[in-house]
Amino acid sequence: MENTRAGRFAPTALMLGNLVTGCSVLAPAGMLPELATGLDVSIHAAGLLITFGAIILCIGSPLTAWLTSRIERRTLLTTTLAVLAIGNLASAFAPDYASLLVIRLVMLAVGALYTPQAAGTAALIVPAARRGSTIAYIFLGWSLAAAVGLPLITFIASRYGWRAAYGGIGALGCVSLLLLLMRLPAGLKGTPVDLKTWSAVSRNRMILMLLAITMLQMSGQFVVFTFMGPLLKKLTGAGPDAIGMVFALYGVCGFLGVVIATRIVDTSGPYRTSLLFTCLLLAGITGWALGAGTFVLMAGAVAIWGLGFASTNSMQQVRLVSAAPQLASATVALNTSVLYIGQVVGSAVGGLLFARELLHTLGFVAVGFVVLALILVIMTRSRPATAAPA
Repeated sequence: MENTRAGRFAPTALMLGNLVTGCSVLAPAGMLPELATGLDVSIHAAGLLITFGAIILCIGSPLTAWLTSRIERRTLLTTTLAVLAIGNLASAFAPDYASLLVIRLVMLAVGALYTPQAAGTAALIVPAARRGSTIAYIFLGWSLAAAVGLPLITFIASRYGWRAAYGGIGALGCVSLLLLLMRLPAGLKGTPVDLKTWSAVSRNRMILMLLAITMLQMSGQFVVFTFMGPLLKKLTGAGPDAIGMVFALYGVCGFLGVVIATRIVDTSGPYRTSLLFTCLLLAGITGWALGAGTFVLMAGAVAIWGLGFASTNSMQQVRLVSAAPQLASATVALNTSVLYIGQVVGSAVGGLLFARELLHTLGFVAVGFVVLALILVIMTRSRPATAAPA
C-alpha cells in the first residue's frame, strides 16, 4: 500500500525537482543588477552566467543520458538534486565572479540530467494513455520556477542580496530531494541508450524537425528573456518590484498555459496543442517588440508570451515521445540539449545587442526566431509519426 501511495505522488515529486532545476538555471536572469554590482562586473558579463551555463547544459544533457542510462532512476534523480542543492548553497559563498562561474558550470554539468530523465521516468510510472498529460504536468515545475521562483529571487536579491537568493534555492533543493526519496518508487530503469539509439534518432526526419523547432523557440525567447529585467529598467524606468511583478506575470501565465495544455493535449492532440501555444508565443513576443518603451504594453505582451513559453516546450516533449516511444530516453535528452543550445544562441545574440544599446532591436530579432519555429511546426503537420528502423 505504501509503495502504491508513493507511486501515486511520484509525478508531483518529479515536478518539484523541475522547479529546483528551473530556479537553478534561470536564477541569474532574476538578479543581474545585484550580481553585476556585488561581483563588480558588467550586466553583460553577469548575463554570461546564463550563456556559459547553457553551453554546459546542451553538451551535458545527451552525454549524461548516454553515460547514466543504465542507472536506477531514483538513485540517479536524487543524486542530481543533491548536486543542485549543494551547488546553489556553495554559490551563496562564492568570493568572486570566477568562483561563481566555476561552481555554476560544475553544478549544471550534473544538473543537465534532471529534466530529460524526469520526463523519461514519467513514461515508466503511468499508463500510455496518461503519458502526455503527465509529462506536461512534470514540466509545471519549470512554470513554477518562472511564476514563483524568479519573482522571489528578484525580491530577495534586491533586498537581501544575491547570496541570500542562492541560499534559498539550495534549501528548496534539499526539501525536493527528500520528497523524491519518499515518493519515487525504487527499481525503475529505462531503455539503455547506445550508439544504435542515436543512429535511429538521426534518421528520423520528424524528430529532427521537432528538435529544430525547440531550438528556434528557445533562441527567440532568450534573446529578450536573459535581459528582461535590465531592458524594462532602461526602456521604462521600472524598479525591482515592477520587474518582479512582470516576472511573476510571465510565470503565472506560463503555469496557466501548461495547465491548459495538460488538459487538452490528450483530446486535441499534441500537434494542434503545439500550434496553438506557438502562436501565443509569437503574439506575445511581437507585442513586446512593438510595445517596447511602454511598461503596460510590455507587461501585457509578457502575459501572452507567458501562456506559450512553458507549454510549447512540454508539447515538444510529448510530440517526441509520441513520434518514437522506444527512442524516448534519447530524444527527450536531445530536446533538452537543443533547448539549451537555444538559450546559448538567444542569450549570446541578446547580449551582443544589449552591449551595443540596440534595445529595441532585441524584440524584433526574437520575433524572427519564433516565426521560423512556427513555420516548422506547420510543416510537421502531415509527417508520419513513426520511428526509423534501428
